[in-house]
Amino acid sequence: MTRTPELPLRTAAPAAALPPPRRRPHRAWSVAAVTFLTLIGAAGFASLPGLLIDPLHTEFHWSRGTVGLAVSVNLALYGLTAPFAAALMDRFGIRRVVALALTVIAAGAGLTVVMTESWQLVLYWGVLVGLGSGSMALAFAATVTGRWFTARRGLVTGLLTAAGASGQLVFLPALSWIVERHGWRPAAVTVALAALAVVPLVWLLLRDHPADVGVAPYGATEFVPKPPPQRGAARRAVRALVSAAGTGPFWLLAGTFAICGATTNGLVKTHFVPAAHDHGMPMTAAASLLAVIGVFDIAGTIASGWFTDRFDTRRLLAAYYGLRGLSLMFLPMLLSATVRPPMVFFVVFYGLDWVATVPPTLALCREHYGDDAAIVFGWVLAAHQAGAALIAFLGGLARDASGTYNPVWYASGALCAVAALMALVIRQRREAPGKGRVAVTG
Repeated sequence: MTRTPELPLRTAAPAAALPPPRRRPHRAWSVAAVTFLTLIGAAGFASLPGLLIDPLHTEFHWSRGTVGLAVSVNLALYGLTAPFAAALMDRFGIRRVVALALTVIAAGAGLTVVMTESWQLVLYWGVLVGLGSGSMALAFAATVTGRWFTARRGLVTGLLTAAGASGQLVFLPALSWIVERHGWRPAAVTVALAALAVVPLVWLLLRDHPADVGVAPYGATEFVPKPPPQRGAARRAVRALVSAAGTGPFWLLAGTFAICGATTNGLVKTHFVPAAHDHGMPMTAAASLLAVIGVFDIAGTIASGWFTDRFDTRRLLAAYYGLRGLSLMFLPMLLSATVRPPMVFFVVFYGLDWVATVPPTLALCREHYGDDAAIVFGWVLAAHQAGAALIAFLGGLARDASGTYNPVWYASGALCAVAALMALVIRQRREAPGKGRVAVTG
């Protein structure tokens, strides 16, 4: 029998190496980008009140205290609406709530053009714009980060918080130029149109939950189903407040954030331009300085988000408040008719600290209040706006009574020192069974 020689096995030629599949960015980043742009537009609504004080005083002879009252109502409702807006987003979805809020803002800003009495300013700018902007407050950013991110939350919170500074940078110089050249009414119309322009962006691109597009939250290892709509939004917001109010950290966070609001939105954003104008500085130059504060706030807030992911949040807060108070103590000596190097230094120093307090404050809310963190943060934000409203009103009264803002600057610097001490005594949390609540150590 003849044996057939074995033939070598033929091996297939190696296939050409395929390029690695391109990884698309996680959808959470596009949602964060839409949120960022929406908050930039919202910043324009908050930029105008400080520019209205002198024009309204000149045209209608309303006192600065009267205009400050309308700003106070705006700031107070901005804060009080936030926790209910967070609960409404759980009930009706982020997209619907934000789109409606933008429409309300546009209506309020547009109606101010035809006002003739001071109560109309309180109604249109104070109530309508306050309710609308409060529905897109930082609780909006907290809801987005809580749903779409499990990793990089501090960084994303910093980015979204910085959106307010970016909007200030975009709107303040332009609005101040419009007010000086064409009057305050075209500026109000600009704000109304800006609000309406953001509505299609929100409706077409924003999504309520990662499950809506079939993905897990960024950084999560498992898919998270979309929870059913939470009914009883008002009851849930009040229930979260009652529950949190029984803990010490809530009152410390609310107190420090009230001082934060008093020394930023209430004082500097509302009264810096008229205070600089008192010293002979043109309105456009003063508004440009506020815009530069916004530039450095972007860097400061993003850096704060990065720090929050890595360092003790209580010590971060204490440092931020202490440095802010120091800068405010020096401000009365720096105001003049021209922009000098010491004022530039203040703008940079204060700008880095403007809202750097937000990422660590939100992180502490998450540590202590779990699933209710966004709503509890909304109540803490209400305290922030209550402090802002009080100083916006009292600052105008102090200027009317004494002819200077100096006492308000010094008092605000002292308040920041108190906030720094309060931040240091916030207790560390201790995990406890149960959903949405944690206990704290003594």
